[in-house]
Amino acid sequence: MKQSKYKSYDDLPLFLNAEMVSAVLGVAPSSAYELMHEPEFPTLRIGNRMVVSKAKFVQWVETNTKGGNSQ
Repeated sequence: MKQSKYKSYDDLPLFLNAEMVSAVLGVAPSSAYELMHEPEFPTLRIGNRMVVSKAKFVQWVETNTKGGNSQ
């Protein structure tokens, strides 16, 4: 697994593209592109461009990791 270069959500820009999602999650860019095409992922389409707002991304991460708790 790749290491994320971001240490805090505060470091993120207002909107993230697939490359940034890849860097934050520490996954391959292809995995980030696949994730952004999932119906439950909060992607915003602007023309041909796909982005996710920082707030929606953080909410998605918290929901899908149960707040980071492994229980």
